[in-house]
Amino acid sequence: MEQLLGENFFSLLTLALGAALAGGNIVALIKPPPHLKEGSLEAPPLKRSAIQIVIGLLACLWAIASLVG
Repeated sequence: MEQLLGENFFSLLTLALGAALAGGNIVALIKPPPHLKEGSLEAPPLKRSAIQIVIGLLACLWAIASLVG
């Protein structure tokens, strides 16, 4: 009997979450919000964003390696 969520469910989930983490931070760095709310930052912190981009890309690479291998 086939698994309920599919054979590659966790690899696909890791790929999706890693891509969202990396992509969201890249977009936030490239195009910050046009209207700032009171008390919000003008741009996202570069160091935190870079770390999250690296983590997201590593998750994507790991997921792709799991799917291919």
